[in-house]
Amino acid sequence: MYSVTVKDIAEEFQLVDVTECGNLDEISITTPEVNRPGLQLAGYLDYFGTDRVQIMGKVEVSYLETLSSEQRYRRLDEFFQRGFPCMVVARSLEILPELIEVAKKYKIPLLVSNEITSKFMSGLISYLNVKLAPREYRHGVLVEVYGEGILILGESGVGKSETALELVKRGHRLVADDSVELRKVSDKTIVGSSPKAIRHFLEIRGIGILDVKNLYGVGSVKMTESINLVINLELWNEKKQYERLGLEDEYVDILGIKIPSLTIPVRPGRNLAIIVEVAAMNNRQKKMGYNAAKEISERMMKNNGMDNEDIW
Repeated sequence: MYSVTVKDIAEEFQLVDVTECGNLDEISITTPEVNRPGLQLAGYLDYFGTDRVQIMGKVEVSYLETLSSEQRYRRLDEFFQRGFPCMVVARSLEILPELIEVAKKYKIPLLVSNEITSKFMSGLISYLNVKLAPREYRHGVLVEVYGEGILILGESGVGKSETALELVKRGHRLVADDSVELRKVSDKTIVGSSPKAIRHFLEIRGIGILDVKNLYGVGSVKMTESINLVINLELWNEKKQYERLGLEDEYVDILGIKIPSLTIPVRPGRNLAIIVEVAAMNNRQKKMGYNAAKEISERMMKNNGMDNEDIW
């Protein structure tokens, strides 16, 4: 199970630690879900997720201000004794003395954000979804071609890195080479990135390691990219029948999500970079509602029985 620390969140969102607990790097968060403790402050503590970050906004603070000091302390004490990673007060609202006292009593970090509550919650959930997402690693290359994230797979030595280098020279961007980290950030989206140690580096047999960012500039690389298409490169097999029309869509399963897939045979004389470019544009065209293979199939059926000269 993956986790982030309260210190990571505090640094990412520039939060101020009011209680100054000093243990922010020791407290782990393992779920992307957050909670606004309206019912909990009212005394209903059943079905309460103690592993979630708690966020208080204007509504919660205004409710506490309607209570007497003794009532506030009792409600907050009952709430904080359940334990949770941290409490964040949004909008830079004034911190009630009882809140600080109870937070220090149970050694739970009390943080303050200057953002409005809904905006902070949205940003935090998105951040946690990425950091805590299920992930796996694939041996391959990830490039961005015409806005499409293309994951190139294949056996070692088939030409993945060389294809990526040609694509970079043609103005596209490298995301990862050799090892691609894939994260499931939502039920429909896989995001790929490179491990930090080899980020922006490319290995070309016969030359060695290339620093793509320094060779071609910052415009030639990208930190992350959603996976829109998987291309499998394989050496040409004379006995295998390869797709020639494209009527049947193929998919590959990555972390439970089906991603469109193509198998491209490799042989001397085939320009793989141009083929990948065309595959990216064709995939984008399909998403916009046009399929060339279906179009020509419909034309053939409509003109069934006519001479070939009339069809073409």
